[in-house]
Amino acid sequence: MSTATAQTPAPYRDFLIELAHRSGDYIRPHYGDPALAIETKPDLTPVTIADRGAEELMRTLIAKKFPTHGVIGEEHGADRPDAEWVWVLDPIDGTKAFITGAPLWGTLIALLHNGRPVLGAIHQPILNQLMIGDTALTTLNSRPVRVRPTARIEDATILTSDPLNPRKYQNGPAYDALISRARLVRTWGDCYGYLLLAAGYADAMLDPILSPWDIQALIPIIRGAAGLITDWHGADPVKADSIVAATPALHPQILAALA
Repeated sequence: MSTATAQTPAPYRDFLIELAHRSGDYIRPHYGDPALAIETKPDLTPVTIADRGAEELMRTLIAKKFPTHGVIGEEHGADRPDAEWVWVLDPIDGTKAFITGAPLWGTLIALLHNGRPVLGAIHQPILNQLMIGDTALTTLNSRPVRVRPTARIEDATILTSDPLNPRKYQNGPAYDALISRARLVRTWGDCYGYLLLAAGYADAMLDPILSPWDIQALIPIIRGAAGLITDWHGADPVKADSIVAATPALHPQILAALA
């Protein structure tokens, strides 16, 4: 058995923190830079040197530290995605916010063991916030956090990344009816919305369309904060392309409303 195989997720926490801080140091000087060049990818989403360079940096660190591990990244594809241990990277989740000077973005880092996420991080280097979850415990800057006990949609703060996407990708009228009942609805979205949910500042985060690198880090974080996370229809989020994350009392109510 290799050393990596014999290890539990615990020895990887320090390395995950290193990845977060090293990538944050790379990204930080590019944030708010009026000369930052913005390219458009084939899927019509923006990308910058901050996205690409931060992922390259993390991939280099992983290859040096754990050469048998796989990597899946938004910007540079998959390398050994079927390995026992796989890192999943989204260097800037929320590039549209990043390029417009809004701090509602972050770096997502996940560690999969045999295809299941066991460790996840959301790092916001401008606000100096690092959230880490391992399905049993979630911390924000080393302080344990958990979702708040909101039990009624009428008392809830519901977040989403793009208010147009529910109609484009899911049941728009059902979503509209749901949010009309909520106390507060905002687009404090992308990974930052999940940070707010896990830290107890919001009650639900809904994304009707997502990619694998958007999702994997969120699963151990939301579960570690005692929240529930599934796809839009209540199924396993690991292979999902949408997410509903919420407090335990709200989650089934939201799924029923979206159906």
